[in-house]
Amino acid sequence: MQAEAKDWPEPISTCWNYWIAVPTGDQVGLMEVLGLSSPRPITFVEAQEVIDADGHGEPDDPHHLSRVFVTPEVDGWTLVIGAWCDPCDGGRREDVLRLCRVLSARYGGAQAYYYGAQGDGSAWVVAENGCVIRRYAATGEPDDASLTLGNPLPYEQVRLQELGLPVDGDLRTASGEQIDEWTLAAFDMAPEIAAACGISPFTLNHDTRVRGTGVLAITPEGAGRAIEATEGR
Repeated sequence: MQAEAKDWPEPISTCWNYWIAVPTGDQVGLMEVLGLSSPRPITFVEAQEVIDADGHGEPDDPHHLSRVFVTPEVDGWTLVIGAWCDPCDGGRREDVLRLCRVLSARYGGAQAYYYGAQGDGSAWVVAENGCVIRRYAATGEPDDASLTLGNPLPYEQVRLQELGLPVDGDLRTASGEQIDEWTLAAFDMAPEIAAACGISPFTLNHDTRVRGTGVLAITPEGAGRAIEATEGR
């Protein structure tokens, strides 16, 4: 069933973008795996405003990790969007990695992404059938290299080859100029990887096939904050 005209899919793009993508329309089951609660219907336009506001909040802002937008099924996928999905943040990356494993075991695949639209880099996690096949970060942080897992994805291999670099991603014999070129390319690569591997929130439009209704849901961190606030009264 196509979405109502008042809620056509819209690109979800903010200054800092974080999302999980799963090839399923099982919104309820997906939320159960992630521990999300208290869903309320929300349009794509409204969700964009909420996610943008939360993303600009300080880390100790009560909404920063408390809410996510769970899309309806879009072209056979469900996206979970919000800072809570960050695959490279020191406080979230291991949990996001674990969740991708769990989701991929249930649905065959799961991916997580970060993209800083202001030149702040990219990161991606791709899992299949319970195993993480790739994690990579290009954000300019000192520990980027330590996050690398698995071999370059097919899209990465193409870009490496275009730059005259080994498709296995081993840059030890590369020149400084080649490494700089790869780093620059990788900084903007998350949306490209997402599109190549399935779906990107940046390309949602009125032609996207939709089934169901998007919801704003509370994360486990958000639920914990609510309990703390109640007990502190």
